[in-house]
Amino acid sequence: MSHKRMPKRKAAIAAGGVAALGAAALLLPNANASQDAAPADEAAAPRTLKAADAPDLAGRVAGMLGESFAGSYYDAGKQQLVVNVAPGGDRGAADRARQAGAAVREVGNSIAELKGGARTLTSEASIPGTAWAIDPRTNKILVTADSTVTGDRWDRLESTVERLGSGMATLKKSAGTFKTFASGGDAIFGGGARCSLGFNVTAGDGAPAFLTAGHCGVGAARWSDAQGGRPIGTVDQAVFPGAGDFALVTYDDPATVAPSEVNLGNQTLAISRAAEATVGQEVFRMGSTTGLSDGRVLGLDATVNYPEGRVSGLIQTDVCAEPGDSGGSLFTRDGLAVGLTSGGSGDCTVGGQTFFQPVTTALEAVGATLGADGAALGTGADGTGTGNARQGGGRHGVPANGH
Repeated sequence: MSHKRMPKRKAAIAAGGVAALGAAALLLPNANASQDAAPADEAAAPRTLKAADAPDLAGRVAGMLGESFAGSYYDAGKQQLVVNVAPGGDRGAADRARQAGAAVREVGNSIAELKGGARTLTSEASIPGTAWAIDPRTNKILVTADSTVTGDRWDRLESTVERLGSGMATLKKSAGTFKTFASGGDAIFGGGARCSLGFNVTAGDGAPAFLTAGHCGVGAARWSDAQGGRPIGTVDQAVFPGAGDFALVTYDDPATVAPSEVNLGNQTLAISRAAEATVGQEVFRMGSTTGLSDGRVLGLDATVNYPEGRVSGLIQTDVCAEPGDSGGSLFTRDGLAVGLTSGGSGDCTVGGQTFFQPVTTALEAVGATLGADGAALGTGADGTGTGNARQGGGRHGVPANGH
């Protein structure tokens, strides 16, 4: 295993945050354990809740509001779910949303209007180096262009955003270029490229497998855990570009043990299940190049125009990543699997934006299960759950006989 440099952001987490992430098996599952729902006599007040519980409440409230629902996000400072209500929305439904525990605010754009604006961008401004996602905090479409979008292409993008109006969309420049993060080097290897293992899963037929980025899966059919080494897995399914960036790789040895955990370097974090992301949520990313980095979710259902083509349905974050981190795991401190690293701009020295494939969507598409829903994950033939730790996101599976 080659030496890995520790970027400034990672060093800060290692010195402080990973003390919270440190002793992962003991500390993280208990994070925020004292947060309880508001008493019954304060049912109309916003409920204090963990970020992991926000998607469930958001789904219930969206059902209550119907067409009045205009998005939601998690306010980490107040530990509340904030729900947007479209102009002229059903006041009775808004009251029921408050009773359910959400903080409710009225905004200017409905979800239908925002999605209509995103469709306009798709049809008129699908330019390589651009991305957009609905930001419920501003109730606008956040449009981003990387450093390659200049001249006529910039003019075309800018004019499209201007036609949508300042109340509907905002446009900003991003340093660097939007690209996928595959590279030659370490971690999992295939076709001369390096990627990162995301999460170990159980395939639909019960076989041990793992998830990684789709652009890794379409680039090579066989993957090894050492450069030039014997392949350990074969791509079963891969999607890229298009409606996602994910691949299912099955282990060649059906006796391979595939623990449901993330290797943090000197400890592991158990992964209990997959979960939806929430805007405003704190998340952590593990990758074979840069190790552990953290940040927050900025947008959902993001569209990114990579040089290889358009990819939709991604999670937009301010977490950094670099080449070789592709496919690596995005997760929460309490062990929920959220995403797989797709691509972005910048690096872990100056920062940047990174997009992730939602794990829930990938699992549904490939018919796999993860964590408590999987079959015998995390347990070896002797019941010890042993395995060789890797620098990638998921802990790499090993044959049941330990060789």
